Amino acid sequence: MTTRHPELTVRPLRAEEWETWYRSVEVAFGGTEEAPEARELWRRLIDAERTLVACADGRPVGGTTSFDFRLVVPGGAVLPAAGVAAVGVLPTHRRRGALSALMRRQLDDVRAAGEPLAVLTASEPAIYGRFGYGPATRKAVVSALRGRVRLRTPERDGEVVLRLADPVAELPRCEELYARLAPARPGTLLRRPGWEDWAVLDAPADRDGFSPLQCVLAEDAGSGELLGYARYAVKPEWTDRGAAGVVRVRVVQAERPWVAARLWEFLLDLDLTERVEAHNLPVDDALLHLVSDVRHLVPRIVDGMYVRLVDLPVALEARGYPAAVDVVLEVTDAFCPWNAGRWRLTAVPGGPVSCVRTGKAAELALDVRELGSAYLGGGSLAALAAAGLVRELRPGALEPASAAFRSVLEPWLPHGF
Repeated sequence: MTTRHPELTVRPLRAEEWETWYRSVEVAFGGTEEAPEARELWRRLIDAERTLVACADGRPVGGTTSFDFRLVVPGGAVLPAAGVAAVGVLPTHRRRGALSALMRRQLDDVRAAGEPLAVLTASEPAIYGRFGYGPATRKAVVSALRGRVRLRTPERDGEVVLRLADPVAELPRCEELYARLAPARPGTLLRRPGWEDWAVLDAPADRDGFSPLQCVLAEDAGSGELLGYARYAVKPEWTDRGAAGVVRVRVVQAERPWVAARLWEFLLDLDLTERVEAHNLPVDDALLHLVSDVRHLVPRIVDGMYVRLVDLPVALEARGYPAAVDVVLEVTDAFCPWNAGRWRLTAVPGGPVSCVRTGKAAELALDVRELGSAYLGGGSLAALAAAGLVRELRPGALEPASAAFRSVLEPWLPHGF
């Protein structure tokens, strides 16, 4: 018996199909329905014109969307980047080419739109390497027992007053601080209109026993200027020994190290709590250096954002390089062959950058996936070479290239999408 596979097509989503399409995404991710508050936010943020649907015999069986993000890259430049999300195929239509067709159309559209990068967070990381996405940011997940961790206080240049506040009412002030801090760290997204609501999304159905979202402000004692803030929730718990509540930290942001330390002191000493958890910190976050004993944080490092170079020369010329580099890269890119070939990258710190095709002999060989991993300055080309993923074709070429690609601060994605 021959099994007939329905003809597969990929097309833009029609506005009237949004509910059906979104439900198919939920089914692809296990079938649980999103909280109404989250669904309504996604409805506002998702652009039907940037959303694709895969159809078999005319019926939707999968889809994906992308957001028009602005991504901070090493050196402080901000690049357009397609934020890929809601990638899913119905379980009845897996392994029939639907995902490959969606990725093909999406990356072609991204290139046509002039966006040199595509980024995503992966529910299953093994899927996206074959489409040229490389892990480019990491995050630290920490858990600390109250009373077991003390903080060193950095030198102060003022005094702050801590004040509890409504997270929604104070959102505009906090967003101003977020925008001031964003250019300093590669991987940060400058929030596009509407994404500020994501920062305070707090659907009751998703709280899992935790309190409504709380917000504490750190304001200058004299001027009242906002110098930092933290958002968190508390889950009351009790044992036969007494209170054992859990503090879940969503974000801590501060312009000065001592202000960040003051906010963490507050979070680590809330009454009726026993443990503090934070699920998304930069891997070089100040907290990891300020604690008296880092072992009591039980840190765990996990993957964050994946980067795909869509227009290789534009992407490489847009970022800064902290060390001089002049290297010929032999890049393979099976999925986007326009990136493949030899490229001569030359740059000096604070000066011009050039990335052009060349006929010169290659000095380093790598796949576009590894180039994506190194693009934001985390990890190093040398570490990838030690894993056998980058090949040094000219002795001595690897070390200066690796130094040039590094970032002063570790790249970090502050929120998902």
